Order: sequence, then C-alpha cells, then structure tokens
Amino acid sequence: MKKALVLGAGGFIGSHLVKKLKSENFWVRGVDLKHPDFSPTAADDFVIGDLRRQDVCESVLDGHFDEVYQLAADMGGAGYIFTGEHDADVMHNSAIINLNICHLCNIHKVGRVFYSSSACMYPAYNQEDPTNPKCSEDSAYPAAPDSEYGWEKLFSERLYLAYQRNYNLTVRVARFHNIFGVEGTWTGGKEKAPAAICRKVAECPEGGVIEIWGDGLQTRSFLYIDECVEGVLRFTRSDFSGPVNIGSEEMISINDFAKMVIDISGKSISIKNITGPTGVRGRNSDNALIQEKLGWAPSQPLVEGMKKTYAWITEQVKNTKA
Repeated sequence: MKKALVLGAGGFIGSHLVKKLKSENFWVRGVDLKHPDFSPTAADDFVIGDLRRQDVCESVLDGHFDEVYQLAADMGGAGYIFTGEHDADVMHNSAIINLNICHLCNIHKVGRVFYSSSACMYPAYNQEDPTNPKCSEDSAYPAAPDSEYGWEKLFSERLYLAYQRNYNLTVRVARFHNIFGVEGTWTGGKEKAPAAICRKVAECPEGGVIEIWGDGLQTRSFLYIDECVEGVLRFTRSDFSGPVNIGSEEMISINDFAKMVIDISGKSISIKNITGPTGVRGRNSDNALIQEKLGWAPSQPLVEGMKKTYAWITEQVKNTKA
C-alpha cells in the first residue's frame, strides 16, 4: 500500500486531498494544529502537531513516504493578509515549516513532494490593469509580490527547487489561484472572497445591502476545490516540476461575482462598495503551461461551484442561528 503524508490536513484543501487519496487506497497520515472544521478526517493517522517545531516534524515525517503534500501555512483572506498586521507571523511561521519539511523530505528520500505556493507571489506591477493581468509562470521575475505572504511563498518555491537541484529531491511546485468550495472557512476573518460574499448574502434579508471592499472593479478567478485536487494529483505524478498555475481562467470582477451570488440566492439585494483591503487590481490564472505539460486544465464554470458553495454556507448560517 502506498503511503502519503498531508501537512495542513486540517485545512480546507488538505482535508479534501486526504479524502481523495483515501479513495485511491493510499495509507494517509494527516498533520495540522487542528482537525478539519466541518467533517471528520479521512486520514488513517491524524496528528495534532505544530510543524514549526522540528521535533514534531521528525515524529510525523519519520520514514519513507511515496507522496508528501506540503499545504501547511499561516494564511487567510484579504482581511488577514493585506492589513500588514500579521506580516511577521506569516513569514516566520510558514518559512520555518518549509525549512523543516524540505530538510526531512531529503533525509528520508521521499518519493516526491508537492509544495503549494500561491498566485500572491506574482509581481504587483503586472496586475494593475483589472482587465488584463499577467500571471503566466514566466512573469514571476523581477519579483515584486503585493504582500509579505507572497514573498514567503516565493522564497519557499526557491527552497524546494534548490533541494531538487542540489539533492535530487523530486519536487512539484504549484501556484494556487483562489480555491473555494464546501467545507471551507466562511467566517472569523480568515475566509476568502467567495465564502465571505456567500455569507454576507446568506445573512442579508430581502431588500438589504451587502458591503464589498474596494470599488468592486478588481478582478479575480476562482477554482472549485474538486478541480484543484484533481490538478494537484495529476501534476504531482507528472514529469514536470513546475512552477505551474492551478486555477481557473474565468476572470470576473468582484462586483459581478457578488451579483452572481445574489442571483443564486434568489434575493433582491443591493451592493455598497466601501473602503477595505483588496490586494492587486487584477489577477487571473494563465493555464497555457499546465495545458501544455499535462494535457489538462480546469474547466468547470464558476457558477456551478458557487451554487454548491452558497447552498452549503447558507446551511452553516442557519445552523449557527439555530
């Protein structure tokens, strides 16, 4: 039986990835500071542990694994990343985790290690036009991420790829573009735009108003969790090291995105744009490279994933009020 280690398995993407690996008959160990928030873990062995600690990393990465998925990071949505209030923690916590894990993956000669980077590492100067952002993989340099979160991601990409060059560690580096879906964080300050907007609409009474940060003309693309997991597994088992984008090319303005959620809800709600952290003006996945190297790219329409996500978050809101 093949063995997989999922770091950050209590998080949104990690918990879904564990379920998928179990469906493929892997023995899976999951590690996180917490259990998944919304359903029991599917992992064979789930360890509550702080991956900033070297002794914890040594206890969970204690031998050979066929596949290691490094998703653990200190992160959140715009309200967490772009205020600047958490910069030191974000950089310190995530960098220490990656330094620990990269070193141990090499010691135990794991089969291959997947590292989840982020589109936040792309230069802000290429994302000032909301109608025409440039996020092809080769546009990463000269580097100028829009946040310290992005700078740490860029550092860790280089760390893993350096281990591949110097120690023959088999590495796969992917840049996620706004992954969303059921069982994701939807309240508390670390939720991302899809969940935050779904929550606002679900809580808003008929004829009410929801607030959107910024002028709402900033653009993004969003990828449903099932396609993200599919892309991660295909890429990890491919012959290409990356970095590669894993995201949707269906770009939408935040105002239009909010209108999509309002339409799904069936309510009559208006939008009020207010001052708030927004990040870059435009960001959209460029899937030319993943299509070339894997013969695959995400294709599910955004509205299909949003229907599932809105229904799930509406249920969470109801349960919270009950």
